[in-house]
Amino acid sequence: MLRWNFGKIIPNNNMIGLITVNYNQYQLTREFIDSLETVKNASDLTVFIADVSTKKEDFKIGKYPMKVVIKPLPNKGYAYGINEGTKYFIKQGIDKFCAINNDIFFDRNFSIEAHRGFEKADIFGGKIYYAPGYEYHKKYQKQDIGKVIWYAGGINDWKNVYTSHRGVDEVDNQQYEKFEETDFITGCMLFFNKKVMDKVGFWNEKYFLYFEDSDFCERAKRSGFRLFYNPKIIIWHKNAQSTGGSGSPLQQKYQRKNQLIFGIKYAPFRTKLHLIKNYFFE
Repeated sequence: MLRWNFGKIIPNNNMIGLITVNYNQYQLTREFIDSLETVKNASDLTVFIADVSTKKEDFKIGKYPMKVVIKPLPNKGYAYGINEGTKYFIKQGIDKFCAINNDIFFDRNFSIEAHRGFEKADIFGGKIYYAPGYEYHKKYQKQDIGKVIWYAGGINDWKNVYTSHRGVDEVDNQQYEKFEETDFITGCMLFFNKKVMDKVGFWNEKYFLYFEDSDFCERAKRSGFRLFYNPKIIIWHKNAQSTGGSGSPLQQKYQRKNQLIFGIKYAPFRTKLHLIKNYFFE
C-alpha cells in the first residue's frame, strides 16, 4: 500500500520515472527531494521512493512540481527496490526510468539533459562529482571542490573482477566531455527504457547490495544494447552515505560476496578459480 502519493501521475512522452531506495536515511532522502525541486522542468519527472527502512517514519515533505510516490517495503535489497519502482512506473504507462541514489543532489539542467539522453540511447549514465566535503582524498584546492570526479564512465577489469570509475578523484578540466560508449554504468545514476526491460528483464535481486548494476549492464550488453556515458547529465554524490560510509563493514561484506557471484557468472575460467580460492581459503 502506498503511504503517500502527491498528485496524480499523468503519463506523457516527456515523463521519466526516478527510482530511489531509502534505508534508514530519511534526512538524505528529504534533501534529495528538496534538490530535485530546484531542477528545471521538474514536472516532467516523477519519483518512486522504495522505503526499505527497518523502522519506518513519515516523510514530512511538502508539495513539489514533480510527483512523489513513497512505498514502504521489506528490506530485500537495492535491486528489489529498483524493480518495485520500475514495475510501478510500467503500470502507470511510463517507459523511461532512472535508478538513482538518494545520497545525491542535482544539477539544474538534469531533467532537460536526461530527456535529450533518451533521444540518443536506450541505456546510459552521466557525470558524477563528489559532493563538496565528501571527497575520498583531502588534497584539493578550494576552487576545485565540487568539480572532483567520482564517475565519468566505467571500465570492466575482468582479470580482477572489478568495475572501476574512469576519472575518479581527478579534477574536472573537461577531459571527459565526449558522449561515448562505456563498459559499465554505476547504479548511482543509471537510465534505461522499457525496450531494455523487455529484452533484459529486471535487476537480479540475488545481489542485495553492490554489483547488481554491473550485472544489469553486462546482461544489457549481451542482449545487444550499447552503454553510453553522457557528460551533460550531472549530479553530486555524498559518497557511500547510504551504506555507512566508504569502506564500512557493510560495504566490504557485500562487495566481497557479490564480486564472487558476479565473477562466477561472467569472468574467464581462470579468474573464476582465483575468486573461489580467495573467497573460501584466504
